[in-house]
Amino acid sequence: MSNDSSITQFLLLAFADTRELQLLHFGLFLGIYLAALLGNGLIITVIACDHHLHTPMYFFLLNLSLLDLGFISTTLPKAMASSLWDNRSISYAGCAAQLFFFLFFIVGDYYLLTIMAYDRYVAICKPLHYGTLLGSRACAHMAAAAWGSGFLTALLHTANTFSLPLCHGNAVDQFFCEIPQILKLSCSDAYLREVGLIVVSVCLAFGCFVFIVVSYVQIFRAVLRIPSEQGRHKAFSTCLPHLAVVSLFISTCIFAYLKTPSMSSPSLDLVMAVLYSVVPPAMNPLIYSMRNQELKDAVWKLRTGMIFRSNKLFIIISISLII
Repeated sequence: MSNDSSITQFLLLAFADTRELQLLHFGLFLGIYLAALLGNGLIITVIACDHHLHTPMYFFLLNLSLLDLGFISTTLPKAMASSLWDNRSISYAGCAAQLFFFLFFIVGDYYLLTIMAYDRYVAICKPLHYGTLLGSRACAHMAAAAWGSGFLTALLHTANTFSLPLCHGNAVDQFFCEIPQILKLSCSDAYLREVGLIVVSVCLAFGCFVFIVVSYVQIFRAVLRIPSEQGRHKAFSTCLPHLAVVSLFISTCIFAYLKTPSMSSPSLDLVMAVLYSVVPPAMNPLIYSMRNQELKDAVWKLRTGMIFRSNKLFIIISISLII
């Protein structure tokens, strides 16, 4: 990806100018990042270790947690380092790599959320066909399609964006490298090609969102026919937060990538970016685990087993020392 300009590095948008606020942002993002690492890492560990959770739903959840870890690790560590060391610069290659991995994980994440909506639809509305429609091979193919789509989309957009000549400075009005902000630096009409690709990608994302909404409408219709009030409450309490996060995710993405220049401002762009790049990866573990009794039981079993093994090891070491 060659560039005709002489830009060797970019300057990212700072969250604050004063040292106190920079440290405050560092602490806030550190807390969010550690919570996301802990939540997603715990889900991955529990699902991998508990054979009772080796089902399509938890297979997709494991993949979602892996994508969320990569998603939030692409932007927050650099933002924390910038706030801690008061250094806004990022190399040209680093910016391209950040943009690629950001698109890779965000697109894969979104397609996987669409697949998970289909999984819940089949499980609730077509339970007799669940084993046929979502066998192990079908699940592997769908997960691979989500990861592959993210890779191809990221490769296409990154190559197209960084092939443009950049002559409007090197200041990126965002805390990470983002396509709309890079396009502002372009001085060629060729940027319209990337705008067209963005419109196509957003249309596909909106189509996925419609599919998710339609799937959950069918799920809610089936749930309303459940005679047990407790069963209906459990289904709604699980589905509604998922829809809320997906709605926040797609609405902020569409606004960030398709808004007119007159609606753009650094503070608004910053808020929108945080809403779609930081909130979903940190919230997904809460949504998919705290309201899931099977996952909570598996976490408790894992914790109990670790404590038992630790106590057993401590006793063995103590006996050895006494002898």
